[in-house]
Amino acid sequence: MEYGKIISVTGLGGLYELVGSKTDGAIVRSLEDGVTKFVASRTHSFSHLESIEVYTENENVNLVEIFQQMQASTATLPDEKDVNAVKAYFQKVYPTMDFEKVYNSDRKKMVRWFSILQKNNVAFKIAGTDEAETLAEVAAPIVQEVAAEAPATEEAPKKKATRKKK
Repeated sequence: MEYGKIISVTGLGGLYELVGSKTDGAIVRSLEDGVTKFVASRTHSFSHLESIEVYTENENVNLVEIFQQMQASTATLPDEKDVNAVKAYFQKVYPTMDFEKVYNSDRKKMVRWFSILQKNNVAFKIAGTDEAETLAEVAAPIVQEVAAEAPATEEAPKKKATRKKK
């Protein structure tokens, strides 16, 4: 299962795999119990895990970086209901996290999501990052070359609006 297909749905606990989308919502599959259902976009919002960022003391980091640190850590995952244990865990695993801006509920959610993703053997990497960087490196000189060869265009003078006679 790809990390890029995992979403969070407001109003529904847990994580979901995006199976398909429609104009008025999405078809999602729960990662916890495997139930597939339609979720209307009129009543729910969707957030891809790839787009979620976490406050740190320096710059915001993508949630996948937090998950990678959690995976690399030797510390045992705390009980998500124990607020103090969760905070102590993140102080060991990701000490540069901004603990004033990242609320207890958010840290508890990260622990819960991490355990769900681990149970489903999801690789913690953003899809296409290597390809996107390679394409950007290849495309940048081409775009610059085309821009240099393009003739300079002059804008036509704007017409003045005519006034209606009374």
